[in-house]
Amino acid sequence: MSEIAAKAPTRPRRRLIASRLVPYLLLQALIVIATILGLRLVPPDDPDDYAVSEFTLRENGAAQPVTLPHYTSSRYSLGDPPLYNGTFNFRSGDAATAWSVFLPRFSNGVEVAVNGVVVMDSRRDDTANRPDRNTPAIALIPSSLLRDGPNRLTVRLFVWGPLKGFLDSVYVGPDASLRPAYETRALLFVTLPVVFSAWQSLLAVILAIMWLMRRREPVYGVLAAGMLVGAVQAFVPAPVPPAPYPRLAAILLASAPIESALVVVFAVLFFGWRWPRYGLLLFAPGLIILAVGLFAGQPVPRITFLFLGVPTVGLCLMLLAFIVTKAVIKRQDAASFTIGCAVSIVLTCWFHDMLSVFEIVPDERIFVTRLSYSAMLVAIGAGLTWRFARALNQVDSFAGQLVARVREAEERLKASFAREEERARAAALANERTRLMRDLHDGLGGQLVSIVALSERGHEGATITDAARAALKDLRLVIDSMDDMGGDLMLALGSWRERATAQLRPHDIALDWRVATPQGLPLHPELRPWHVIQVVRILDEAVTNAVKHAQAGNVAVTIETLDGGQGPYGVISVTDDGRGFAPSGNGASQTARGLRNMRSRAACCGAVLDLSSDGSGTRVRLQLPQVFPDSDAAGG
Repeated sequence: MSEIAAKAPTRPRRRLIASRLVPYLLLQALIVIATILGLRLVPPDDPDDYAVSEFTLRENGAAQPVTLPHYTSSRYSLGDPPLYNGTFNFRSGDAATAWSVFLPRFSNGVEVAVNGVVVMDSRRDDTANRPDRNTPAIALIPSSLLRDGPNRLTVRLFVWGPLKGFLDSVYVGPDASLRPAYETRALLFVTLPVVFSAWQSLLAVILAIMWLMRRREPVYGVLAAGMLVGAVQAFVPAPVPPAPYPRLAAILLASAPIESALVVVFAVLFFGWRWPRYGLLLFAPGLIILAVGLFAGQPVPRITFLFLGVPTVGLCLMLLAFIVTKAVIKRQDAASFTIGCAVSIVLTCWFHDMLSVFEIVPDERIFVTRLSYSAMLVAIGAGLTWRFARALNQVDSFAGQLVARVREAEERLKASFAREEERARAAALANERTRLMRDLHDGLGGQLVSIVALSERGHEGATITDAARAALKDLRLVIDSMDDMGGDLMLALGSWRERATAQLRPHDIALDWRVATPQGLPLHPELRPWHVIQVVRILDEAVTNAVKHAQAGNVAVTIETLDGGQGPYGVISVTDDGRGFAPSGNGASQTARGLRNMRSRAACCGAVLDLSSDGSGTRVRLQLPQVFPDSDAAGG
């Protein structure tokens, strides 16, 4: 039962893989068929009316008749090259029209002579000496060389390397008839590869910059390296003996397998897989070819490339096709399908070139792998650049959305802050009302109750008058403390001075008012009305004690600002010259309760109360805080 349960989940997975793999393989089969048809149709039609195909070949001291296209044996020496001798007819009536000789395909170099005079030498063109370029050649024939009737045409074919030499049909006729075919071939096999190589170089630079900007994504750098290697192979001319830099051939020969290996690394990284350690062996053939080219003489590097480099390129293409197929099954995205189609085209072109090299496909020495490979790299690089640009657009869009959301959040925060500020104002107003009601209840309310009680008991008017005056004093205190003083406690002390003077005058007690510092007390922006009430009540209590208990003749009030360790602070001192009292007396006495109230009020304000008394008088010193507390702990 357990084995059946284990096999059951694999069936839907296999069906899923089959449902994705079969349509993809059918699509690739259609692409392969379309590529083969395209390869059959791509070669332009040459003007067969002017073809010269019958020649006599002299090679290795022997002469034989041949018909073009023709293959010669491979050679590693440019001495005594194969020589083709043929004839073409010229009519004197065509003398007004310029004639040319046109060679669609040849390898590796060619020299053409008309009636013994050389009119074309492809060795002067570096790109024409590479068999993978399919470079055509055309040359005008001076009219002075042309004779009425048969003319002798001589073609020397310079073959170099392990591949057989190849010479396609030669065309001789009016330039106007041959030139379109030449231009079409030049467009397909000269201009188009140069355009693709230029795009490849440009995209390589762009991808290299992208990699420098995003080092954590090596896929850009790997593809840029592969493109640069391909660009070097495309633009650096191949050395044909005698060449000034024969070692350069090693770099060109090694570049193809190294470029293919880099593209495989790109595919692995692009699809999010980890590159295995043994994968570095894929670079071994290219490095071997490079080493052989640097340390071994010709023709060993070219032979090594033919038997090691070419299969490596095919192996890399097959690995690339396998990787892309696996990615298509897993991802089912447009990028995988696009790369898969491009790889199928290149792989088909590679098989076509191999069939041409081994002469399985006769008379078709047209190599298109390099062209299709460059087109594939350009397509991949453009797609990767487009993906990078789309990512940047997404980042910009996300940044715009983020800015909009931040603005919305800022607006909501401002609105929330405004609501909280309004609530804070309402709470502060409620607290102030509560304190005001408490002060009125504790002060004025008690005095009014005393007045009512005294009047009901029939006390004398003087007692009721004193109680009414005390109530009026408390009312004035509360009203004065509610004024906006801008943090200046001296304004409240000025009002208190008038009340204290009026309180001391009936008892013949003089008030000595002293301000020891010019500014009096420091400003306190955080000063609130309930702070003022507590300070004034402490001073009232000190003056009241001097009137009722000390039998003093003089009361001195000193105001000053002192410098502390963390800033200035204010000090208010009330001193009388009375008889004093014992601060350690009975805690239940009225004096003890008054002192406790004074200390409690001072603590509510964050002030420090210091009281001393002896036979020479009493001194109350109130040290104000540097910053008044914003607290609801006010006592009343």
